[in-house]
Amino acid sequence: MSAIDPRKELADRLGLAETPPIRFESTEDVMSRLAQYDYLSDEAIASVVFLADRLAKPVLVEGPAGTGKTALAKAVADATNSRMIRLQCYEGLDESKALYEWNYRKQLLRIQAGRGEGQSAEDWNALEDDIFAEEFLLERPLLEAIRATDPVVLLIDEIDRVELETEALLLEILSEYQVSIPELGTMRASQIPMVFLTSNNTRELSEALKRRCLYLYVGYPDVERERDIILSRVPGISVALAEQIAQVVRSLRQLDLKKAPSVSETLDWARTLVVLGREEIGDDDAAATLHILLKYQSDIERATKELLGRKKPVA
Repeated sequence: MSAIDPRKELADRLGLAETPPIRFESTEDVMSRLAQYDYLSDEAIASVVFLADRLAKPVLVEGPAGTGKTALAKAVADATNSRMIRLQCYEGLDESKALYEWNYRKQLLRIQAGRGEGQSAEDWNALEDDIFAEEFLLERPLLEAIRATDPVVLLIDEIDRVELETEALLLEILSEYQVSIPELGTMRASQIPMVFLTSNNTRELSEALKRRCLYLYVGYPDVERERDIILSRVPGISVALAEQIAQVVRSLRQLDLKKAPSVSETLDWARTLVVLGREEIGDDDAAATLHILLKYQSDIERATKELLGRKKPVA
């Protein structure tokens, strides 16, 4: 019995002449190639990326802000030599900014050029059909990704920021890789993009959207992985300082803070210490630079007390 190839089945549905090429050969291949672009994935992340390629499924990446969800999509685009198309989500995002809209100025010019005295209803109907042709269509990120002929990674960033109604616009793309435009009909993908959706868990996403995606949770890395991330992303830092930073950040995340430090903020702190020429984190250095790592004064005060071990004086 021959093995089922979801990519071939999808290619047949889309009417593609060929089955899309395999991007990654194995989980180990994912880890190795992402590392070449300074993204140090663990086995769970690499496994989901590998399966997303083989199953031709979108990936929903959830987790705290700043843990590398967006960076994952960028690294996959670099590792596969693909163009990344990004849709940054926000409250109020609608179809005209996500999918497509009509070039109204160009349509108006066409109407004015084609308008004549004594124009019949038939002439007007022909003109109306003409102004809803593809040449008047403005592609937005989702339609651009569908119609691209080159390899594409589509990043739908912070999907949890849009309303439920806007989220529903994505369902056809995520399941069938196609877009329905009333005036033009259904536009199917010319190739199968890799799709990543990120969410910071600010609201619960619909079951319909989750059902169409592979799920990946990216949390804060353990000490060893964060140390390795620091070493790969901060030139000139010593192993000892990177280890110490990772240990301090891990202890801070265990405190009751308004906002735990993200990986991106850890990297900013590490770069700051390197610029200051530090080889280790002294008490004064920690107190003077914690504002790089933490974003609330109450968090800085709590962290300073924890790091410096301040005690009330004995009477």
